[in-house]
Formats: sequence, structure tokens, C-alpha cells
Amino acid sequence: MLIKKILISVFTIFAAMSLTFVLVRNMPGDIIYSMALDKASTEGIPFDVAYEEIKGMYGVGADDPLYVQYFRYVANIFRGNLGDSVQYQIPVIRIMFSALPWTLLVLSISIVLSFVVGAIIGTLAAWKRKTLLESFVTAYASITDATPDYLTAVILLIIFAVNLRLFPLKGAYNVDVTPGFNLKFIISVLYHAFLPIMAYTIENVGGWMLMMKASATSVLGEDYITAAQMRGLRERRIAISYLGKNAILPPFTRLAIAIGGMLGGSALIESVFAYPGIGFFFGKAVALRDYPLMQGLFLLTTVGVIVANLLADLLYSRLDPRVKVGE
Repeated sequence: MLIKKILISVFTIFAAMSLTFVLVRNMPGDIIYSMALDKASTEGIPFDVAYEEIKGMYGVGADDPLYVQYFRYVANIFRGNLGDSVQYQIPVIRIMFSALPWTLLVLSISIVLSFVVGAIIGTLAAWKRKTLLESFVTAYASITDATPDYLTAVILLIIFAVNLRLFPLKGAYNVDVTPGFNLKFIISVLYHAFLPIMAYTIENVGGWMLMMKASATSVLGEDYITAAQMRGLRERRIAISYLGKNAILPPFTRLAIAIGGMLGGSALIESVFAYPGIGFFFGKAVALRDYPLMQGLFLLTTVGVIVANLLADLLYSRLDPRVKVGE
């Protein structure tokens, strides 16, 4: 039942939110303590005085019992208040809204691009079995799977930004460009986003190729493929209309989930390019133990993945009439 799936999704979001709160509160390190040390050393005041000033400045309530902090946290979420970032001293919701468009831009393009390329090559590799293409798909996927995301980003940065100077080192657009819906700004945005998009695409396309190849290989054994070959249909039509159309369903479900998970971004890739997306701020939040910002970004990612998973179930039932929602 659809209602049952929605209720399960809501419960999952609530459970993940609660687990995130507990885990974040038990992480080693204390940003207030670190900032108090800096304040005490730079201003030459006692540490206790600096600690109380920092704690009062941000209103963290670190001395309250954990359950009091939790209920306050939940109540604030229902009021649309995710708290203020300790590091940036502005509401977390403002940081999320400013970073979200950049992450959506880069990852939506890269995920769709890697999916389309991976689906085409994976289908061809399954259709042309025991060829050089099949070996290439396996080798490429193995190499990119074993290569850390940030390493790919660093290599691209060094080659194309540092050595060849074809692309910028950081940022989302040129500082001398006026933001707005104009051609100069759009070109600048795409120019800065090119290397992050390439890093994501290079890392993800191998997985899509393998997934599509495995799905297409299982479809090859179906009777309708054999019947189409016996009828003398052209190979291109069989590969596209019969093989690709039916093999695309499992990877498509994974695509919907990936679109939800993209809200979490990649802290390492965005940090390498100093690209102001969700992943960049998440990396900053973890490094500096910025609890409110961490919790807000965790919540955004969790909601995105769960909602996308729910939509994937609905879309799958539309694409394949044999599948019913709730089964």
C-alpha cells in the first residue's frame, strides 16, 4: 500500500534524525572548547571566562541534559529552525539554501550524463560479449572503483587548472560577473562547474556500465530476445527496443535513489575545487565540529534519499506494469 510506504518513509526519516543527533553529540572534539582556547590565547583572558563568553555568544546549551537538547532540537525542526552555524554565525537554513543550487547543478548534470553514457556502453558490452569492449568496461569500472573520488578531482585540478590553466582553481563563477539570468553569468557558472562535473562523471560512469551490463546480460536469456533474433530483426532494433528497454529498469531505480543521495554531495570533491556546494560545507562542518550545520546537512541528505527511494518505487510500477506499488 502507498500509505504504508509513506508511513515507513516518515518513520525512517525520524529514526535517522534521532540517530544523527546522538552520533553528532558523541563525536570527539568540542568546537566551543577550541574556540575558547583561541579566544583566551589571542585576547589574554582566562580560559573559563573565554569559554563562558563563547557558550553564551552562540547559545548552544551544552550543559543541558541530552534529552532536553533532543526535544528542543525536534521542536525547532518542526518550526523550520535548524539552528545557527557555530562557524559562520548565520542560520543553517540560509547556508543550505545558498549551497543547494550549486550541488544540484553539478550533480544532476553529472549523474544524468554518467547514467546515459554508462547505460549505452553497458548495453553494447552485454550485446557484444567476449569482445574488447566488455574487457574495457570491467577494467575501467575496477580502476575507478578503487580510485578515491578526491584523487580523481586532484588529478583533474592539477592537469587542467594548474598546468594547462584551462579552467579556474576554485569558486562557482567569476567574481567580476554580475549574478543573474544572463549569458555571461551562465557561461561563467558552467565554466567553473566543468571540472567538478567531469570528476563526478568519471567516478560514476563505471558503476552504471557494470550495472547495465549485468542487467542486460540477464535479459539476453529471455525468450523474447531469442524470438526477435529468429524473426530476423536488425541487431540495432533488438539491442535498443528489446534489450535496452527491458534492462534499463533496475538501473533506473538506482538512478532515482542516486538523485536523492546527490543532495549530500561529495565533501572531498567539492572541497578540492572549493566549490560552494552542500558537500563543501559538510566537510567544513565535520572538520570544525559545527553540530547545527552537520545535523542540518545530515537531515537534508536523509530526506532526499528516502523521498527519492519512495518516488523510485512509484516510477518503477509505472514503467513496469507487472510491478505493483507495495509489493
